[in-house]
Amino acid sequence: MPKLPRANAIKHIAAFKRAGWIVNHIEGSHHILVKAGSQIHLSIPVHAGKELGIGLLRRLIEKADMTQEEYCMYFLKKL
Repeated sequence: MPKLPRANAIKHIAAFKRAGWIVNHIEGSHHILVKAGSQIHLSIPVHAGKELGIGLLRRLIEKADMTQEEYCMYFLKKL
């Protein structure tokens, strides 16, 4: 299992966008992502100068029905 990347939320949102998710709306500091044909939504907190927590990232990847390997490929722009 690859090590998940440590980065700010904006970079992780970009990776989810490459995987087909889109920003539906923003509620305060949380970006809400949705995907066509899915009832699931991802809520990603965006705080300046802070990295997204690794536990939260794992839960988001699981909720998005992706493997950690697949997510890392999107994050590294290889998919």
